Amino acid sequence: MTQRTRAALAGAAAATAWGLLEPLDRRLFRRDYSDIALLGKAVTRGRGWRPIGFAVHAANGAAFGIVFDALRVRTGAPKRPLALALALGEHVTLYPLAYFVDRYHPARGEPGVPPLLRSPRAFAQASARHALFGYLLGRWA
Repeated sequence: MTQRTRAALAGAAAATAWGLLEPLDRRLFRRDYSDIALLGKAVTRGRGWRPIGFAVHAANGAAFGIVFDALRVRTGAPKRPLALALALGEHVTLYPLAYFVDRYHPARGEPGVPPLLRSPRAFAQASARHALFGYLLGRWA
């Protein structure tokens, strides 16, 4: 198995672990926000939104793992700190796009897709999720 393939699989596995732990962090942060719901309900509003959400999330994680591996090779940076920094950097950089979720997501206001942009809890929740993802990617890649 190539290092790139390993990084892609690690990214997919880390994203899946994130999704499986969402029920716990939703209770901890007292915020009904789910990336799995956000992605799945963007594709379908039917019963299949959950497996579709997991599939899209895993695919995003795999793509992130490939980019992570390319940057690791180019920079020679240690895996674990790089994975964590990239995951948190991606979160902080892209979180303002929550504006579009709040305004245009077809399932906004439904369970798992609350308003996000002006919610400190949702930002903290997403920060914890990205930190977990980065940690797992760095360990498993």
